[in-house]
Amino acid sequence: MAEQLTSITTEFITLDAFLKWAGVADSGGHAKVLIASGDVRVNGEAEMRRGRKLRPGDRVAVAGAGQWRITRGEA
Repeated sequence: MAEQLTSITTEFITLDAFLKWAGVADSGGHAKVLIASGDVRVNGEAEMRRGRKLRPGDRVAVAGAGQWRITRGEA
């Protein structure tokens, strides 16, 4: 699966908010379960913190759902 570019206009986005925004998680609770399962990786490493701040340059991968790279967008 090809990596998708995702642009943010803020300094960061939290991992759980990103998963909801990307359509991977239906709710905050669903995001929490995905993260706790170990299926979410940030920059190649399993990430267990829902509040992990994603900044431009970070890469997110979710098993069976896709891969994204965070970029800086215009406000």
